[in-house]
Amino acid sequence: MQAVVKGSTMPVLEIQLEAGEKVISHHGELSWMSANMHMSQTTNTGGPGGGGLLNTLKRAVSGGGIFLTQYEAQNGPAMVAFAAKVPGHILPVDIAPDRSVMVHRHGWICGTPGITPTVALQQSFRGGLWGGEGFVLQKLQGQGRAWIELSGELTEYTLAPGQTMLVHPGHVGMFDESVQFTITRVPGIANKIFGGDGLFLVALTGPGRIWLQSMPLSGLAHALEPYLARDGAVASAEGAGIGGIVGGMLRG
Repeated sequence: MQAVVKGSTMPVLEIQLEAGEKVISHHGELSWMSANMHMSQTTNTGGPGGGGLLNTLKRAVSGGGIFLTQYEAQNGPAMVAFAAKVPGHILPVDIAPDRSVMVHRHGWICGTPGITPTVALQQSFRGGLWGGEGFVLQKLQGQGRAWIELSGELTEYTLAPGQTMLVHPGHVGMFDESVQFTITRVPGIANKIFGGDGLFLVALTGPGRIWLQSMPLSGLAHALEPYLARDGAVASAEGAGIGGIVGGMLRG
C-alpha cells in the first residue's frame, strides 16, 4: 500500500493498493477510483470490538453512519482517491493499542482495516454551534494508519503534564488520547457566533500532542453568510457565485 497527498490548498489523498489490500472509510467519502476497486458495506472494521453493536451505534451518533465502506483491490493493483472538502491539509496518523487519538467530527477520511472509529464526546451548547450540531469528537483506536483532514493551516503543540491550552471549539482538530479535555464557558463575553450566551472554550491539558486548525467551519459559514441565498435570492451577483460554490462545499 502506498499513499500520497497531492496538491496544496485543496489536497487529494491517493492510495495505491495491491491485490487483496483494503482501506475503510465513512460511507460517501469516495472521490474517484480505478475500475477494479471493489466497494462493499461493512460494520466491522477489523479492530478491537469493531463490529460490535455499541461501536456501530457510536459511529452513527458521531455523524459517520452505521455502515462503513470497504475498498479492496481486485485482479491486480488499484487506486482510490479522497479529496478534501475545504481548504486545508490531509495528514497520516499511526494508531496503536497504546495510542488512540481524538479527531473533530468530520476529520477522519479513511484508514487501514483495524482502525475503529467511535464517538468520544457529544456536547450541546446553548446558542448553537455549527448549525446546532454541537461539539462532537471521534475516537480512532485499534491498530493501523488513519488519514485525517484538518481545515486551514495547522499548528501543533506538545503539552507537558499539567500544561493547559484554552481553544475555541472550532479550532480543535486532533489530539492524543492522553490529553484531557473539558468544556468551559466564559460568562459575560458576547461572541459573534454563539450570541450572548458567553464564550465556550475547550481546555486541553497535557501530556500529549494537539493539532489546531486555523479555519473553523463555523467561522467560515458565518463569514460567508451575507453572500449566501436568502428567500430564493442572493445578496449580489458576486454572492451567487461564491455562495453556490462554498455552500455546496459545506453541504458536501
